[in-house]
Amino acid sequence: MEKLAVIQLGCPKNQVDGEVLAGCLADRYSIVADPAEADVIVINTCGFIAAAKEESIDAIFQMLEFKKINPGVKVVAAGCLAQRYGDELCASVPELDGVVADDDIPRAAAAIKAAAAPGKLTRQTGRRFLYSHDLPRLRARPYTAYIKIADGCDNRCAYCAIPAIKGPYRSRPLPSVLAEAEDLTRGGARELILVAQDTTRYGLDLYGELKLPALLRALARVGAPWLRLLYCYPEFFTDELIAVMKEEPAVCRYVDLPLQHASDRILAAMNRRGTAREAAALIERLRAAMPDIVLRTTFITGFPGESDEDFHILENFVQNTRFDRLGVFAYSEEDGTPAAARADQTPPALREARRDALMRRQEDIAAARQAERVGTVMTVLLEEEMADGCWQGRSAGDAPEIDGQVFVRAPGKRRPGDMIAALIETSDVYDLYGSAAEREA
Repeated sequence: MEKLAVIQLGCPKNQVDGEVLAGCLADRYSIVADPAEADVIVINTCGFIAAAKEESIDAIFQMLEFKKINPGVKVVAAGCLAQRYGDELCASVPELDGVVADDDIPRAAAAIKAAAAPGKLTRQTGRRFLYSHDLPRLRARPYTAYIKIADGCDNRCAYCAIPAIKGPYRSRPLPSVLAEAEDLTRGGARELILVAQDTTRYGLDLYGELKLPALLRALARVGAPWLRLLYCYPEFFTDELIAVMKEEPAVCRYVDLPLQHASDRILAAMNRRGTAREAAALIERLRAAMPDIVLRTTFITGFPGESDEDFHILENFVQNTRFDRLGVFAYSEEDGTPAAARADQTPPALREARRDALMRRQEDIAAARQAERVGTVMTVLLEEEMADGCWQGRSAGDAPEIDGQVFVRAPGKRRPGDMIAALIETSDVYDLYGSAAEREA
């Protein structure tokens, strides 16, 4: 049996597609982690922003180096970059054996065979693929699993190319999501993380109403100790959803709320619905209902036309709101977006300087928020054993590969995926440090 390696890049949503792709290929190929051992290498690319595109292109050329050692190795691109720029990739990188786009994932083995004719592009233009619980999937971690509850996007933010790559918003049927969650939990998942381009919009297209609260209620009965929400746009974050988060112990008191800016003028130019005052009111309601909630957000600096005043408004919003977690992107011009066509582009150096300044401001806030957790006992999901009985893990306030970590002294027989109680003893800007507590989680 030929060996195949899947190189994963990009966000958790892309990771789900890569795991489904690997699952669909597992009957045809022996899946290996090391591309040096593979007969076929698939790079699951990302095409979100310029830096991600560059990373994907670099990965393609790195994998093409294996063809110099063994000319029989096939290298195929998949994922978002391949979905949008497949023709250009085939034309500009003739060493690439082919491109497989999203719609070919359920037929991955046949698609790769077709793509492996030099320069062959296999792609359907409808961009309507939506994975289902009945598709096989090879997960990276047995104890943590992402569930993509929808694909595509209808928001049409002025800076974003995702609708052009992934198509319109498409919710998965609720029974399919539940069936997958039950299967994942039976397989040992302790943490289920719901993702979509816009998680809070879930169900509106399929059922005519927002179904995330009902979905969470149902998922809370499945049995996984942690349910986590990522990519929650504020527009559809309802009081009903807040109530579910407060009432269901399995739902982590953690929200990823991408706001992107705090100047109403820039928000309107970005085609973002809502105002900074409405975002602040939502945050106030979340904290009033759940004082221990951990809030994460992302902002963009240097959007076209962003003035010094706009940036100062954003700085003040960050200072006053005191987010627990915060990420900042310097604006990236994306092909075909309204923002890229504007004449008033902010100089790249200024975009990056503002990003760095905002992150420096956040460092003091993050350190103070972390220090507030010293002396508390929290549940920690153990992930990796280190030296001398120490473990790296995460709290309910830390999303994997996005937020910080908790380092715990926990002697005794432990396994990745165990959940223990830990007394937090010290902290820094991003991480917490402690030891196993008498109270078991």
